[in-house]
Amino acid sequence: MIGASAAIAMLWAAVSSVTSGPVPYNDVVAADQVRTETPAAIVGSEEVETALNAEQAELMASDPDWRASARLYHAGGGGATGNDSLGCRPIAMRTVAVDPRVIPRRTKLFIRETVGMRLADGSIHDGYWYASDTGGAIRGQKIDLFTGNGRGSMNQAQRLNMRTLTIVDAGDFDGCPPAWTTASN
Repeated sequence: MIGASAAIAMLWAAVSSVTSGPVPYNDVVAADQVRTETPAAIVGSEEVETALNAEQAELMASDPDWRASARLYHAGGGGATGNDSLGCRPIAMRTVAVDPRVIPRRTKLFIRETVGMRLADGSIHDGYWYASDTGGAIRGQKIDLFTGNGRGSMNQAQRLNMRTLTIVDAGDFDGCPPAWTTASN
């Protein structure tokens, strides 16, 4: 009897691997050459003392335009899928989902609490974010900060989750949010 069960299980495994069925989302993301998983190792979400340029110092000293409760989201596992609401690829630690009735899309934001935050690659966040996404759960004074790909990407910003952040309008941007190399220019 055990031999027959094993034979049936082997036959089932062979047949099910030949047929093409739905492919889990995580398998598709893992096969995507463009995306890389942020390591789940200890990532510094602690603040680092940084020198501010003149624009950053002015934004730090000015009154906030908004105060919003922050949430974190990531690609893979029910978070971001594909492009943001402007049709652009979300940029990790730059893209923000907003309620456009409160914070207009295409607004360059300066979030004080993110200045000096150590990121997964060892670089330091300059505080600039880009309102280029919206979400069904983003209503009123709430924002979602896009952290990258995979659950491990949220470690670097975990201290911001469920906190009220101070946000200053730093202007507008055209097109898609810039990559990290050109974002604060």
